[in-house]
Amino acid sequence: MKIPILFVFTIICFTHLASAQISGKLVDGDYPLEYATAALFDQGNDELVMGVITDINGVFIIPDVKKGTYYLEASFIGFQPEIVRDIQVQNRNSSVHLGTISLFIGENQLNEVIVKGERATVVNKIDRQVFDATKFQNAQGGSATDIIRNIPSVTVDGLGEISVRGSKGFVVLLNGNPVQGNASALLNQLPANAIERVEVITAPSAKYDPEGKAGILNIITRKGAADGAFAQINVKGGLPSIEKYDNAVIHQRYGIDGTYNMIKGDWNISLGGNYQRNDLGGRREGDVFTIINDTLTQFPSNGERSFDEVNYSGRFTVDFTPDSRNAYSLGFYAGKRQKDRLADITYFDNHQITPAQDGERLSTFQYYNHNLRIRRSDFVLSSFDYGHTFKNDSKLSTSFLYEYTMLGGPTVNDNLGHPDNNIIYQQEYNTNDNPLNGIRLQVDYAWKPFSFGQLETGYQYRKLDHKGDFVYDRKNNDTGEFELISDFSSEVDLVRDLHSAYIQFTGNKDKWDYAAGVRVEGMDRIFDLRDKLGTVDTTYTYDYIKPFPSASVQYTFENNTKLKAAYSKRVERSTTFMMNPFPEREHSETLEQGDPTLRPEFIDLFELGVTKNFGDGNSVYATAYYRDVKNLVNRVNTIYNDTILNRIYSNVGDSRSVGLELGAQLKPTKNWSNFIGANLYRYAIDGEYDGRSVDSDAFIYSINANSTVDFSDTASAQFTFNYISARNTAQGEDSRFYSPSLSLRKTFLDSRLVATLQWQNIDMGLLDSNEQRITTFRKNEFYTTTNYVYEVDVVFLNLSYTFNKNKNKSKFIESEFGKQEF
Repeated sequence: MKIPILFVFTIICFTHLASAQISGKLVDGDYPLEYATAALFDQGNDELVMGVITDINGVFIIPDVKKGTYYLEASFIGFQPEIVRDIQVQNRNSSVHLGTISLFIGENQLNEVIVKGERATVVNKIDRQVFDATKFQNAQGGSATDIIRNIPSVTVDGLGEISVRGSKGFVVLLNGNPVQGNASALLNQLPANAIERVEVITAPSAKYDPEGKAGILNIITRKGAADGAFAQINVKGGLPSIEKYDNAVIHQRYGIDGTYNMIKGDWNISLGGNYQRNDLGGRREGDVFTIINDTLTQFPSNGERSFDEVNYSGRFTVDFTPDSRNAYSLGFYAGKRQKDRLADITYFDNHQITPAQDGERLSTFQYYNHNLRIRRSDFVLSSFDYGHTFKNDSKLSTSFLYEYTMLGGPTVNDNLGHPDNNIIYQQEYNTNDNPLNGIRLQVDYAWKPFSFGQLETGYQYRKLDHKGDFVYDRKNNDTGEFELISDFSSEVDLVRDLHSAYIQFTGNKDKWDYAAGVRVEGMDRIFDLRDKLGTVDTTYTYDYIKPFPSASVQYTFENNTKLKAAYSKRVERSTTFMMNPFPEREHSETLEQGDPTLRPEFIDLFELGVTKNFGDGNSVYATAYYRDVKNLVNRVNTIYNDTILNRIYSNVGDSRSVGLELGAQLKPTKNWSNFIGANLYRYAIDGEYDGRSVDSDAFIYSINANSTVDFSDTASAQFTFNYISARNTAQGEDSRFYSPSLSLRKTFLDSRLVATLQWQNIDMGLLDSNEQRITTFRKNEFYTTTNYVYEVDVVFLNLSYTFNKNKNKSKFIESEFGKQEF
């Protein structure tokens, strides 16, 4: 099954309509300025002829201009106006194209640190919310995750898992380019210092890949516009741990990242590198019981659960823009990362009773489990992009990316005696090698045949070839040799081909903004599965051809109030790990496995929103939304034996989310600003698993807030509070989770040096910060509850030094495939 791409190029070859007009494009560096103003004046008497605003691509068109000489004033809030004079219109049938006009931050604007207190935290647009990353100073020196945890629709729980409107299924774009992969892994690696803003696109248009049931996070990195060099270095160090949790080793937290960017004429060359060591201490408190044949086995536990994480990488990108119509970009990215999870757990007072209800104790025992899981990822990526702007201002963009990633890592699982750890009950070692090859080819074409809108069309091909070799060995206590356990060992090969093509119309007229389009996607999925003994050799296939329509509209009232509505069809595709049916022993009491017949989730998103700007830094917005998910994938538990539960990824039915997202910017005084956001929704799951009905319904809410006080032009403090209420799952509940933080920021040397002291996860022994309890159960079969307690009162000092005042215009590529499996 292949989708023919001929019709895409047929659309591209349409005849472009022409009319008497003056047109151009307004940009900030490489990025278009939407809603900027282009005002045309009669150069003879300075009278205003017509004023228009730019569209989403920064393009403006002034139609039906009479013969004469004019000048144009381009402006946008916070930028210096730019004037283009001596515009000659010969007759009403002629067209004048002014090309690309760059606007720059005004010379009378405050420096970046002070602008932080003046610029809006969030700007609402027809299809997205745009958040200024510099507003969240507690994130500086950290990662992109530290920034997005402040956004109302985003939550980060106790396990570090990121959700958008309650769903972990979302996609990350980097500077508008699609990045397939595990969002948490990507966001934890991107330095916060390199990020300018974050765009939350909750109902994306057909232009975007339809993957991601909760929408898209578009990460925009810092940029600049002038010739010259930019160099910046950031150093971060963590103070010694206050809470040690009896962990085996001292946790280390430090890092350094640097960027050098040189812009000379037609060339833009960027070099970047980073090294981060980010350990996290903690412990795990658990209790589990299973019931088999009316015999209850209970095994409470307590012990260390900590993480050691190291990642380092290097990047190189060169851009060449020989003229205003052509742009080339070549990029390379390579690195290594490793994350070790240590879980040294004591299982105490383990016992069996029968009958299960109020029976007599049959046995009592205890043991010690040493569990070390190591995950590695070595990767090399390369990309090539080319863009061409035609004389009629239409634009062709092409992009090619190739990635090779080697994923893998062993897990050591030793069950030993306690208190005598020299007694060996069971020793296991499982490892895997997962080489991944991925390519993405994309072609987009945009033109504006009408004064009231733009047409875009494009084609994308993506191929993923992901192999896996899983080996599971158990030590024979008699011979002392490790022997293969075939039930847990396998070889897998996932090949997924995706073809998609779209057509999209966007525009604005008077007070209306609108967009509509459809994307047609075809997927071929082949999953080969073999065991190590040659007794299993099975191929599972799945394919589809589906349309993914989208539409949005927004109306702007006279009183600075905007009303918008949107719809988007989405898909959430399955990863290789979620499809491998051979169990992997995560630790002593848990196996994890997948389902090779797993179907993708298909999602319908609806939203209705209103925004009101009161001026003086005060505004509010509210968005009501509905999300319907078919083929919902959840991780559910079954009993493997009396002391081991099996966690299986499965399609359990459908889910529905009905919610309201609220946000407000409040500035009571000149030096005190506040941003608060909340997400409230009803989440329901309805389906069936393992012959049992799945019926869960709960009201869930989250709050993200920060308050900033500017003591002077160079010093400020910010308090941040993140809270997630209890949340229902297919078989249980995740408890509430919260984390307060405080930061103090001071600039020196004309803002070249910025020092930030951060106090994260404030607790002081008085709160239950940074801990979360996960509970699952099935009546009369099993019950499990685990409280994850992670490190509190963590203190960092971050220093950032900029060697000159030119802004960073570096652009780097990111992983397309591998992070999904890390």
